[in-house]
Amino acid sequence: MAIGAVKVTISVPHNLIAVADEVAYEKKISRSKVISSCLRDLAAERLNKRMAEGYKALAKENLNFAEGTVDLANEMLSGQE
Repeated sequence: MAIGAVKVTISVPHNLIAVADEVAYEKKISRSKVISSCLRDLAAERLNKRMAEGYKALAKENLNFAEGTVDLANEMLSGQE
């Protein structure tokens, strides 16, 4: 989903341009689309990593809450006997 394109000038090592050109030829797309696709994949990878870290932190918080709740429930139940 391309929102808009911006022209940029960048310096890329010859060997990486050769790879981009090979991929572009194989997929019948432009070099720009190859590079855009790589950046899109990198952005998705970064987002997934941040989300995984967030989910792990949330899971730890939930575990701590659950453990505290179990202790509290046990105290309440033992007091009712």
